[in-house]
Amino acid sequence: MRLSVTDLCNLRCVYCMPEEGVSKLRHEEILTIEEIENIVRAAASLGITKVRLTGGEPLVRRGIADICRRVAAVPGIAEIYLTTNGTLLPKFAAELREAGIKRLNISLDSLDPETYRTITRGGKLSEALRGIDAARAEGFDKMKINAVLMGGVNDRELRKLAELSHEQGIHVRFIEYMPIGCAADGSDKRYLPGEAVLAALPELEPLGIDGVARLYALPGASGTIGIISPMSKHFCPSCNRIRVTSDGKLKPCLHSAEEIDLRGLQGDQLFETMREAILGKPLRHAMIEDESGRVSHSASKRGMNAIGG
Repeated sequence: MRLSVTDLCNLRCVYCMPEEGVSKLRHEEILTIEEIENIVRAAASLGITKVRLTGGEPLVRRGIADICRRVAAVPGIAEIYLTTNGTLLPKFAAELREAGIKRLNISLDSLDPETYRTITRGGKLSEALRGIDAARAEGFDKMKINAVLMGGVNDRELRKLAELSHEQGIHVRFIEYMPIGCAADGSDKRYLPGEAVLAALPELEPLGIDGVARLYALPGASGTIGIISPMSKHFCPSCNRIRVTSDGKLKPCLHSAEEIDLRGLQGDQLFETMREAILGKPLRHAMIEDESGRVSHSASKRGMNAIGG
């Protein structure tokens, strides 16, 4: 289960948030720590063993360490992960480790300071790199670096990004650009298929499948390269993920307009509502096509920042 704790972020990545940011939800509209814990308990009773905390940027949520601690303590939850842009890790890495976070996924789409600044609309690459160093210093291993493929933006950096897998404990995941929310505008120009990674790195050695990623390795690298292709090679029939937004809506599919309100539900009612949603997961994600049959945009009513990826 991917659980968003906030739709706010300290960056404005072009594929995730509108440039002007988002309207801040009122405090009472956001899931409380107690509600988060209840939802996770219901999820665990349904057989879910892994929880990933997301945002927006989860580290801007007040009390994030306490949320991590409470989720990690739920019986049946074996692993709790967190996805972050990394810029706040120098402040939070030690606390997250103590609170039970097992692994970090860090969004890093470029190793060029100017390109990074453009993608994030003002972010500093140096801050993200310091965050990675801080996490490694606190003992986080097997960190995943998530890089969204963007034609004309970071396509010349595929090898440079992939070579991060030579560093101990770093695994790189390339993710196809998805036309969801504000990312739908100009997506035809930015979209780059996952096969571009194989073309740029012909020496990659195939390793098999890990969840939604096709795994490869550079010769001699300790880490892996993953290619996640939701657009060109959709993996919907094998998808085992559900998402809960920061305001308590369960989304059986990232790209579906369907949302099920979990707020106010307790006990058996919460359990049954989540169970029905899981059993009703669609067989394929919903994409809207234009008159020519080309995928235009996701059917989701929310942008990525408000879903949690």
